[in-house]
Amino acid sequence: MLHEPAPLASASMNGAIAGSMFNVFFKLNYQKTYDAVLATPVAPGDVALGEIGWAVIRATLYALGFIVVITLLQLVASPWAVLAVPAAMLLAFAFAAVGMAATTFMRSWQDFDLINLVVLPLFLFSGTFFPISAYPEPLQVVVRLTPLWQGTDRIRQLTTGTVDAGILWHVLYLSVMGVAGLAVVGRRLDRLLKR
Repeated sequence: MLHEPAPLASASMNGAIAGSMFNVFFKLNYQKTYDAVLATPVAPGDVALGEIGWAVIRATLYALGFIVVITLLQLVASPWAVLAVPAAMLLAFAFAAVGMAATTFMRSWQDFDLINLVVLPLFLFSGTFFPISAYPEPLQVVVRLTPLWQGTDRIRQLTTGTVDAGILWHVLYLSVMGVAGLAVVGRRLDRLLKR
């Protein structure tokens, strides 16, 4: 039985961040890909959707690989696990949208060090390696507010078959995060890529 599916959530987060930040920064500031794209009838919002969509596809491939392996190893405890891939996709969408939005504010490659200041603590302290019950109560509240914990807990519920109504909160949280990131990146690209 799979007790700790957190690597699936972490892989989705990392895949989405890698796909929506480093490539986008290079295309935006050095390769000037988006300037050429905007010479067509494509709008800045379409560029954002395309890049975020590609990041989600990459993260989905990671999730599919993970699910195939744990299924072959007979580590899946619930038929709900089939929904872990869409859950990972929503997590990837949220991180890709916010990651791309953050990228539009970056001025140099050194700014990516700031991303590590956010991603590394999320990775280490969002219930990925041990339950958050190991933390003091006030810190548990903080951890429960992080987006990676939202995804990790949701995927844990699906793969272990302990699904409850709280899963709807996770879906709402990550959906709002993704839509907010998408709105910001659409406005930022419109401003940065004025025709």
